[in-house]
Amino acid sequence: MNIYEKSKQVIERSYADIHIGDTSEIIKTITNEDIVAFATLTGDVNPIHLDEEFAKTTFFKGRIAHGMLTASFISTVLGTQLPGTNTIYLSQNLKFKAPVKIGDTITAMAEVIEKRDDRKLIKLRTNLINQDQKVVVEGEAMVMKME
Repeated sequence: MNIYEKSKQVIERSYADIHIGDTSEIIKTITNEDIVAFATLTGDVNPIHLDEEFAKTTFFKGRIAHGMLTASFISTVLGTQLPGTNTIYLSQNLKFKAPVKIGDTITAMAEVIEKRDDRKLIKLRTNLINQDQKVVVEGEAMVMKME
């Protein structure tokens, strides 16, 4: 499925249709190609991400995905699922709890934890877990919903 086809799957929700406790998630298996593309796009060519021989000598004993690559899937959830279209990303805090390696399947989850009706602000818990149900990234986001 190409990007254009994926854009047809974006969810449109009004601010009034979003409630505390609402959740959404996306699932992604991290590939070597993802890591190389992210390094190419951002210029972050740290050998921990790209050089297996170097990475074997580190604490992680192998290559790991860029933390911001994995965290970027939070943006995917927020912009396409919950709250969905017409969402302005205002802030995000993150704690990187565990490495993500090639072949790991991560689930990026968002849960509405607070709403501020006067400005249509929504605070969401934003966590990523791996295939072993281990939290690899935890955080909170603040967004504004534009109607």
